[in-house]
Amino acid sequence: MLELSHEEFESMVADGLDSLHDEMMERLDNVIFMVEDRPEDGSDVLGVYEGFSLAERDVYGYGEQPDRIVLFRENLLAHCADQEELVREIRVTLVHEIAHFYGLTEERIHELGWG
Repeated sequence: MLELSHEEFESMVADGLDSLHDEMMERLDNVIFMVEDRPEDGSDVLGVYEGFSLAERDVYGYGEQPDRIVLFRENLLAHCADQEELVREIRVTLVHEIAHFYGLTEERIHELGWG
């Protein structure tokens, strides 16, 4: 299994965000990106979007807590054979979770080849 410190991993996530197209990032509103070691439920998911998608924003009000996109460091490290694969998988996971923010379903994300 790959080993990276939390700080090194966060730096790779920041690089992954910087690599995304401006059009993908420009409508992100009230969203924070987080890194956690693993999901509380012990599952093997690589990331998760928590919040109100753009399709649900009619119920979204002033003062709401920010939506969260969380990448799970230990799951991603276990999933990847080397650092090159990790860079790709971080980017794919970011795109996948951002797609949920835009209201895309799992099925649609997979149809588009984003996850």
